[in-house]
Amino acid sequence: MPKKQFKAESKRLLELMINSIYTHKEIFLRELISNASDAMDKLYYKSITENLGLSRGEFEINLIPDKEAKTLTVTDNGIGMTKEELEKNLGVIAQSGSLNFKDGMRDKDGASENPEDLTIIGQFGVGFYSAFMVSKKVVVKSKPYGGGENEAFMWTSEGADGYAIDSCAKETAGTEITLYIKDNADGERYDEFLEQYRLKNLVKKYSDYIRYPIKMETTSSRLKEETADGDKPEYEDVTEIKTLNSMIPIWKKNKSELTDEDYNNFYKDKFSDYTDPRAVIHDKTEGSATYSALMFIPKKAPFDYYTKEYEKGLQLYSSGVMIMEKCADLLPDHFSFVKGLVDSEDLSLNISREMLQHDRQLKVIAKSIDRSVRSELKKMLNNDREKYKEFWETFGAQIKFGIYNGFGANNDGLRDLLIFYSSSEKDYVTLDEYAARMKEAQDAVYYASGETIARVDSLPQVETLKDKGFEVLYLIENVDEFCMQMLGEHKEKPFRSAQSADLEIEDDSEKDEIKKINESAKDMLTVMKEALGGKVADVRAVKRLKTHPVCLTSSGALSAQMEKVLNAMPAERKAKADKVLEINSAHPIFEKLRLLYGDDKDALGIYADILYNQALLIEGMAVENPADFVSKMCGLMI
Repeated sequence: MPKKQFKAESKRLLELMINSIYTHKEIFLRELISNASDAMDKLYYKSITENLGLSRGEFEINLIPDKEAKTLTVTDNGIGMTKEELEKNLGVIAQSGSLNFKDGMRDKDGASENPEDLTIIGQFGVGFYSAFMVSKKVVVKSKPYGGGENEAFMWTSEGADGYAIDSCAKETAGTEITLYIKDNADGERYDEFLEQYRLKNLVKKYSDYIRYPIKMETTSSRLKEETADGDKPEYEDVTEIKTLNSMIPIWKKNKSELTDEDYNNFYKDKFSDYTDPRAVIHDKTEGSATYSALMFIPKKAPFDYYTKEYEKGLQLYSSGVMIMEKCADLLPDHFSFVKGLVDSEDLSLNISREMLQHDRQLKVIAKSIDRSVRSELKKMLNNDREKYKEFWETFGAQIKFGIYNGFGANNDGLRDLLIFYSSSEKDYVTLDEYAARMKEAQDAVYYASGETIARVDSLPQVETLKDKGFEVLYLIENVDEFCMQMLGEHKEKPFRSAQSADLEIEDDSEKDEIKKINESAKDMLTVMKEALGGKVADVRAVKRLKTHPVCLTSSGALSAQMEKVLNAMPAERKAKADKVLEINSAHPIFEKLRLLYGDDKDALGIYADILYNQALLIEGMAVENPADFVSKMCGLMI
C-alpha cells in the first residue's frame, strides 16, 4: 500500500514530539505499556457491558527483546484496532482513542459509568509516538476483538515521512508493536533497551502498578542441583517467563488487609532504607481532590538530609503509573523528611505526562497531606512520648526551621509539635505543658540558650530563675532562638530569654537597691567599659547572680548566641549583639574592683578583660584572644 502522510500535523510537529516533549528517552516503554493497559481495559469494559465472559486474569502484556534482530516487541491481548481505527488513532497525531473511549463511558448527564476497577490512562494521543525516540522504524500489527479470520492490519512508519497500512496475518485479537531500535550514535546507547535488566528496571520504575501482568522471558544463572561431592559448584542458565510488575499497589488495598510487615517491607524496598519506618501514614481521600497516599516517617535522616544536595518530594502516580520521581510541591519544607507517594486520577498532566499543567489540584492535595502528617505526629506526641522524642532528636530542627522560614505563617500548625527540655521536669515538654505549670504571677515564658543541656543548666541566669521558682526551657540548637522570636508568645505570654539584660524578675525594692549601687559605682563601671574597647555595650552591677561573679547578657533582639550562629554563616558584614557585662555586686570580686578603681585603674582594665573572657566561657563561647587571656591570668597569679 502506498505511504500516507500524517493527517493532523506537519513533519516538523512530529519531529518536535519525538525530540522535545519527553525529558527522558526511557519514557517510551511507560507510554507503550500504558497504551496496552488501556486496550485491555477497553475489552474488559466491553466484556462487562456485553456479558462476553472475559475475566481480568486472562489479560497480559509481553515484552520480547531480540538482540540479534535489534527489535523490541510489546504485545497485548486487548481490544485491538480495525483498519479505520489504525488510521484514526495512529495516522492522526494527538488523536486519543482512550480519551474518546472515556468520554463515551459518560451518560447523558456527563456522569462517568466507569467501573471502579477500570482505569483508562491515555489522554493526549501522543504517547505512542515516543517510540520513535529510540526506534528507526515502528511496526504495529492489530486485530480487533471479534473480528473475522482475516481482519488484521499492519501499520508501518519510519517517522515523520508518513506511514502505510496493509493487511497482515495475526491469529489472536490484540496489538503487537515492534520497535526497530536505532543504532548507537553520538554517545547514545539505544541497545540498552534490549537488555533484560534495563527493561525490568524500567517496568519496576514506571509501570510496576499497571493492573495487568507484564511478562518477559528472562535468563538467570543458578546452581545445578546435582553436583558430585568435592566437585567445584557448577551453574546453569535457566530461561523462564516472569511477571515483572507487582500489579496491585499496596496503597490501593484496605488497611485491614495489610500488616506492619507489609508496610515495612514496602518502605525498605521502595526507598532503599535498611531500617523500618518510625511511622506509617496511609490515606485515601475523596472530595475536592481524590487520591491515595502512602507516606513514611523514617527513623534516621538520610546521609545528605542537611545538605544542599538533598531533594525533598513524594513520588507522584497517576492511575498507578509513575509521573514524577520527586514532586517537591506535595511536601512543605518542614516535612521534607517524609518519604512516600501519592496516586491520583484527578491530576491535570501536561502532554508528556511528566509534570502537571497547573497546580490547583496539587495545592489541595498538598494541604491535605500537610494535615495528615501533622495529625500523625500529634498522635505520636500524645500517645508515645518516647517514640516522639526519638523522632524529635532526628527531625525536630526541621519543624523549628518551618516556623522560622514561614515568617509566622506555619505557627498555628507547628506550635503544638514543639518540645523543649525543661529545667523543672528534666525532660522534654510541650509549650502547653509549660504554660499549665506557670506561676500565677509569671509574665513570660523563660528560655536559655547554649550548646548542651548541661551548659545551659549551669548558666548563672538559669540558676537565678530556678531559685525564684521559674521553669526554664533549654534551647540547644542553632535555630531555636530564631524560632522563639518568630513565635513571639504562647498563651498570651511573651517568650523572654534568661540571657537578656532586661530580664525584669526583681521586685521594686531590689530594683531600687541595684539602682543605687550602679549610681555609686558609675565611674568605675565606665572605666571598665572603656577598657573593653567596644566589646560590650555596657557594664553594670546586678544582685541576681547568687554565687556567680559575672555573666554576659544582651540588650535588644540579637543575643550573644544568635550572634555566634549568624557569624558562622558566610556574610559580608558580621552580626554584633549589644552585650552587657554584668557583675555580681554581692560577690567579693566587686569590692576588689572598687579598690582597684581607687588605687590602680590600669589593673582595673586588666580585671575587666579577664572578667569579660570568663563570662564568654560561661556562655560556652570562644575567648577572643586565648594567649592574651592566659597571660593576664598568669600575671595575677605571680
